[in-house]
Amino acid sequence: MATIKDSVHDHIEVEGVAAALLDTPAVQRLRRIRQLGTVSYVYPSANHTRFEHSLGVYHLACQALDGLGIHGPQAERVRAAALLHDVGHSPFSHNIEAVIYRHTGQYHDDVADLLAENPVGDVLREHDLDPEAVADLIAGDGQYGQLVSGELDVDRMDYLVRDAHHTGVPYGTIDHGRLVRELTFEDGQLVLQEGNVQAAESLLIARALMNPTVYSHHVARISKSLLRRGTERLIDEESIPAATVRRMDDSDLLVALRSHDSTEGYADALDERDLFKRAVWAELRDVPDEIIDADHETIRDLEDEIAVRADVRPAHVILDVRGRPTMTESTTRVVVGNEVRRLDEQSPLVEALRAAQQSQWRLGVYAPDEETEQVGHAAASVLGLDIEGALVSEVRGTHYATLDEFEHRTN
Repeated sequence: MATIKDSVHDHIEVEGVAAALLDTPAVQRLRRIRQLGTVSYVYPSANHTRFEHSLGVYHLACQALDGLGIHGPQAERVRAAALLHDVGHSPFSHNIEAVIYRHTGQYHDDVADLLAENPVGDVLREHDLDPEAVADLIAGDGQYGQLVSGELDVDRMDYLVRDAHHTGVPYGTIDHGRLVRELTFEDGQLVLQEGNVQAAESLLIARALMNPTVYSHHVARISKSLLRRGTERLIDEESIPAATVRRMDDSDLLVALRSHDSTEGYADALDERDLFKRAVWAELRDVPDEIIDADHETIRDLEDEIAVRADVRPAHVILDVRGRPTMTESTTRVVVGNEVRRLDEQSPLVEALRAAQQSQWRLGVYAPDEETEQVGHAAASVLGLDIEGALVSEVRGTHYATLDEFEHRTN
């Protein structure tokens, strides 16, 4: 057994199959993958890694299993899945996951191939665990997969607290100790026992507050967009297989970007924090549906059209369109009056938080500092945005704002 000091959970005891997995190359690689990718450009202390997060998820999984009375081989499979749940992450965590998926068809939780034929698979088989069964748990399959990947998973319980701790923001506070103690199964569904509506709401509130201030901060989104663009060129123009990029760590990817003429500019921008600026920052209600739902190729065509109209290089325009807002946690199930109910059917907070999500959503168009004004006006025209109306754009030199925002800034 190994005892590891953790900044969030204090001491974590690692034993059994997890202790044997700890020193495999796949798990140790997670020391070199930042948990929050490019968020450190906003919060310099956000340099924690997927390795420590994985230990935290393992720790909470152990507590949940004990509370549920699950022991033996099934518990060992869940513990292994908890520790291994992030081994499929590409460099900078989620930041380039969409790029990798377009080329490989694999997301970070598609790990069956990574567990099958390497030291991880050997360790699992030595402990009489089927690598495929562990991979299924990581993907959230089956009753016990809900503990690792679901609305009430221990992954979420750890990263909210850990990310808040390392960024220094006061928004990720949840009572994860109570949450793991109050878990139970009803008809194969993982639910919170009676009297825990507020504990479930705390997950929603923490996520709603962390999203705009940390996960979707505009500087993090701009730096992520530059990293994605550079990675796309690395794969498409330098013929580095996406499968190879997927298994790099953060440093490997930056070195690869620096090593090629077509991508070194992106590496320089990230190394020196010389990032693009916002040319457009548009609210959900002001963006046409066809733009929000556009696929990757359509987005690239729109970028080219904006560049032509603005008379700038195509590489100097990045259109960043997030998916429509979702709130997975709202389907969390809680026991109320001996009846299992979905949280969005029980809590009046859910609708308010959904409205907040909608208001926080932004479409971004980014360009070099000196070109933001012309790119902003060109983008507004190409995308069909009305920058004379409600707040849809921040064009350097001219700021369009609602009266409410103006009054807020002057009070």
